[in-house]
Amino acid sequence: MAVHHFTPAHWHSVLAAVPAALRVADGDVIITQTIDANGFDKEGVRRTSGSNPMNGPFHVDGAMPGDVLQVDILRMDPIRAHGWTRGALAANVVDPERVRELPPRDRIDWDIDLSARTLRLRETVPGLEHLVLPLEPMVGCFGVAPAGGEAISTATSAANGGNMDYRGFGPGARIWFPVFEPGALFFIGDCHALQGDGEIVGTGVETAMEVEFRLSVLKDRRQAWPRGETAETIYTIGNARPLDQALQHATTEMFDWLTGEEYGLSSVAASHIMGQLVRYEVGNVFDPAYTMACHMPKKYLPESKRPR
Repeated sequence: MAVHHFTPAHWHSVLAAVPAALRVADGDVIITQTIDANGFDKEGVRRTSGSNPMNGPFHVDGAMPGDVLQVDILRMDPIRAHGWTRGALAANVVDPERVRELPPRDRIDWDIDLSARTLRLRETVPGLEHLVLPLEPMVGCFGVAPAGGEAISTATSAANGGNMDYRGFGPGARIWFPVFEPGALFFIGDCHALQGDGEIVGTGVETAMEVEFRLSVLKDRRQAWPRGETAETIYTIGNARPLDQALQHATTEMFDWLTGEEYGLSSVAASHIMGQLVRYEVGNVFDPAYTMACHMPKKYLPESKRPR
């Protein structure tokens, strides 16, 4: 298993079956530096325009349609000492009659203490003079090339992943994407230093990041939507609008996971355990497709039959 240090020469604002920027073997590790959601690098130089520019794609040898690409996020470190957000809640997350009362959606700068791994507003506002927040890195946009030759904007998301803005996609997470194209063609970018559920101001704390991740191929493990796990839970992701459709996708994917070969529960058993133990988290309610994560605690599940 090799470790690749990848420096991008160009970036992508769609996830699609485009020529690979790097070809790697099953199980290889990639270390790369991303630029922020507006295309600015670690030096503050704008490298590209477009929404959420992605590094890649990375072709993984042996990945074929019908397989699953496993992504282990090993490490995420900011590579500049500042980030930015928008200064007001998004209009679509408040009652319509309150939209005109919202403050301007100006760019707001945050300082990142790289050694203490904390954030604070560059210009404080009354009541937040002593606000210091923890650095909690996450990947806002990543995934594989979609099916059918489609090109999906990095402003939104679908079954192949994309701009899901879910704060659970951070170091230590393991995520699985269904493969639709030979080599999977994996993209990654739009990293946040911190973000609350929903991305309700339209951004996280956008910054440039060094990301280390491993790409592995799982043969003949079919799934319809992204799946993931942490040390405590497994989870499934649904991307759609309206929000109830995203919930339906995530719930159905969890049901299929529990009743599939890995856990082998009956539909009755899966219904019982899901009905009492499922927890939902909102990934994104700002973009064209919303994101919902359906979580199930591992400690109540039978032992997984998935090879380790």
